[in-house]
Amino acid sequence: MPGFAQTSDLDAWKKLQEHHVTLGREIILREAFKKDPSRFEKFSRTFDNTADKSEILFDFSKNFIEESTIELLVQLAEEAELEKLRDDMFAGKKINFTEDRAVYHVALRNVTNEPMQVDGKSVVEDVNQVLEHMKDFSNQVRSGEWKGYTGKKINTIVNIGIGGSDLGPVMVTEALKPYGDRSLKLHFVSNIDGTHVAEALRDSDPETTLFLVASKTFTTAETTANANTAKTWFLKTAGADEHIAKHFVALSTNEEEVTKFGIDKKNMFGFASWVGGRYSVWSAIGLSVALYIGFDNFHEFLAGAQAMDKHFKETPLEQNIPVLGGLLSVWYSDFFGAQTHLVSPFDQYMHRFPAYLQQLSMESNGKAVTRSGDFVNITTGAVLFGEPATNAQHSFYQLLHQGTKLIPTDFILAAESHNPVDNNKHQKMLASNFFAQAEALMKGKTEAEVKAEGAPQELVNHKTFLGNRPTTSILAQKITPGTLGALIAYYEHVTFTEGAIWNINSFDQWGVELGKSLAKKIQTELDTSEASTGHDSSTNGLINAFKRKSNI
Repeated sequence: MPGFAQTSDLDAWKKLQEHHVTLGREIILREAFKKDPSRFEKFSRTFDNTADKSEILFDFSKNFIEESTIELLVQLAEEAELEKLRDDMFAGKKINFTEDRAVYHVALRNVTNEPMQVDGKSVVEDVNQVLEHMKDFSNQVRSGEWKGYTGKKINTIVNIGIGGSDLGPVMVTEALKPYGDRSLKLHFVSNIDGTHVAEALRDSDPETTLFLVASKTFTTAETTANANTAKTWFLKTAGADEHIAKHFVALSTNEEEVTKFGIDKKNMFGFASWVGGRYSVWSAIGLSVALYIGFDNFHEFLAGAQAMDKHFKETPLEQNIPVLGGLLSVWYSDFFGAQTHLVSPFDQYMHRFPAYLQQLSMESNGKAVTRSGDFVNITTGAVLFGEPATNAQHSFYQLLHQGTKLIPTDFILAAESHNPVDNNKHQKMLASNFFAQAEALMKGKTEAEVKAEGAPQELVNHKTFLGNRPTTSILAQKITPGTLGALIAYYEHVTFTEGAIWNINSFDQWGVELGKSLAKKIQTELDTSEASTGHDSSTNGLINAFKRKSNI
């Protein structure tokens, strides 16, 4: 348990409140760069990624910070015992105390086999055993050694999961598509809406389709419903239950339910209870990734994350890149009143990256109770959103530039494109927008500048940009498996830092349970023709209207 009840009780918090009053009046970013041309050197950090021997540049200089700001934020991290909580996580201690679990996804990418234990028992061997199973299986499927029940090679993979069992694999396979086996078709089914599974099955052949059913307990309602629909569809053609073994595998630990479904226990890929769903892409849940990009690339993906883990674990706080990112998030949320956080990748392959981060951030830190059991008296959990640029420039960027809300923003770009078409013209255009957007948000355009351009007086205010909008620019060499792994781990540790400062448990998710439990009760009501009366008038009215309209 932490040594404090409320973050706002900490001395550093009170000092930051005083600092904010002064800085908030004085910080004009365009002026700050004029006064101190060395801001970029002072406030940018470079991550050395040993996984792919590249560097990732994190430029924090266009944020509302001075050197004294960093000092106070680091002091806050120290008083909030961030380092102790971090070290406890890496030691396998049960920092998810509401569920009495370790938070040990870092052990899944321990490619250098460092000693790692939970409850005094090494976890390295079990993790490696699953990885070896994934390697053997993915090699068999990709080579054609693993065949369907009619002897044909598998050419379609359907991953059936929800939440982290879907968002992680779909994001990574999209982001790393240049490394994928393009002869494999991928489908990811998560929604209980029958359209999702129907569209995947419409594009599949029972003889050549492999289903990955991803559910730790193998009892997740949406996943098991979609899996059973897929099984029924498959057996209409295949006939005998014995053929299920060649076309269905389980990413699960519940052998009883898996074998009851008809899946051979040899085709189970397990993971421990200390693997949270939103952190599970590094585990057996990443089997679709290994199948698509190959196990060697999957291994590099893990290695990139481990390299960021090492940086987070060993680097002093004032130089620690994820720590700085997390502290800035707290700075904006709690001192500047920012309610949102935009992540906009300038990379089309990363179009699902913001959606993945939404679960990571908002399921982790959408909490209102401290680790000591009190209701928080500060703001927690920013609303994270995003879309890839440059498309996003033509939709919601208007709000960034001239709206009334403060929206701290991360821009992500790789210097090298996987598709350097037209003599790299497209990548240069993309990069020019990456640089220009951050500069425009920082500098804005003054009334005098608008008038100097000859704008009519009645349009001057409309064409004025206040600027002074904070951004962090992240510049990678290329989006390789190792780089993507490092970027995901960066945001994991940003989220960890936020939760440590806010003094909340970032690793449970009780908030998703209430709606699910009520849905089970209502589902039984939908199976009857009787009018619903057991709810409020709105819910009763909606249920009964649905029954009439759907002829139930």
